[in-house]
Amino acid sequence: MAQSPELKTSLRQRIGIIIVAVILIGSTIALYMGIVLGYNSGSASTAQNAEKQELFDKLFEEYQDKVSVQAAEFSAIHFDTFLPHKARVKAFNAAAITSVTHTDLKVGTGAEVTEEFYDYSAYYIGWLSDETIFDSSFNDPANPTALLSPLAGGQMIEGWNIGIIGMKLGGIREISIPAELAYGDQERGSIPPNSPLKFVIMLIPAIEEIDWSEEMYELYYELYGQ
Repeated sequence: MAQSPELKTSLRQRIGIIIVAVILIGSTIALYMGIVLGYNSGSASTAQNAEKQELFDKLFEEYQDKVSVQAAEFSAIHFDTFLPHKARVKAFNAAAITSVTHTDLKVGTGAEVTEEFYDYSAYYIGWLSDETIFDSSFNDPANPTALLSPLAGGQMIEGWNIGIIGMKLGGIREISIPAELAYGDQERGSIPPNSPLKFVIMLIPAIEEIDWSEEMYELYYELYGQ
């Protein structure tokens, strides 16, 4: 029986095979390293974001503590004066509110609010015709024990801005606002469309607002990009 011829490769073929093998091994290593480096990069980025989030949360908590301390200081001064006026919250005839009207409950002694002067802070109670309080400065509208931080004057609904003209700081006023000078046909939270509103408002000298630190703003933009 004839023997099969022995299969042999030439030197050139062996070199070619070695080169191909080296290339394959190199490609495999490169792919593996890419995956590992990509994973490590992603892990590092995730870890950095976690650290930034932790720092932002810490700074925000410190900010809230400062706001709470300030709110408590001013509440101690004004709560007893403002609380009795919660009794003004009663149901009213919505159809009868056709223009902005007001009743002074306490006349202030400070600077007077004009169309150009809105340098004030305000405590308030706002309610609907069915007696529902939709917002207030009280920590608990049903059973208040303190006042939250007052609002800064200026960016209010038109009826509010009209209704407080002529008030003096330290004063308390009840104002009635027709729907078209409140939120019109828009629904806002618990306020239905086309709702006239009533407010009791107490004006005090503008307090210095506690703002975020530059670091907080930078961290927020880095984390949320807005």
